[in-house]
Amino acid sequence: QVRLVEFGGALVQPGDSLILSCAASGFPFNTSVLRWSRQATGNQRELVASISEDGTLTHYVNLMKGPFTISRDNGKNMVFLQMNSLSSEATDVYYCNVRLASTVQWGQGTPVTVSS
Repeated sequence: QVRLVEFGGALVQPGDSLILSCAASGFPFNTSVLRWSRQATGNQRELVASISEDGTLTHYVNLMKGPFTISRDNGKNMVFLQMNSLSSEATDVYYCNVRLASTVQWGQGTPVTVSS
């Protein structure tokens, strides 16, 4: 059974940093591209960043490359999203996800709120 469990979301102030983590199991983690996506209430989920199987290639959507860094630990089956210089625009629920065959598997999400 595929499991993706995100944690690390919190209420933080503008300018703060945060690290989101995702623990994965139930699929071949080391040979899977992992992704972080975000979703605000009422909106569609949108991709934030992805990382290749060996962690050497990363992709960021729009302006996320500067303040966000995606990484992974294949020995621990975990993927991370380092979030720096947070602004209120980063407020969302963040999801770890992976495409397996024709299906995207999602975690339950972890909420990030940036507010003073």
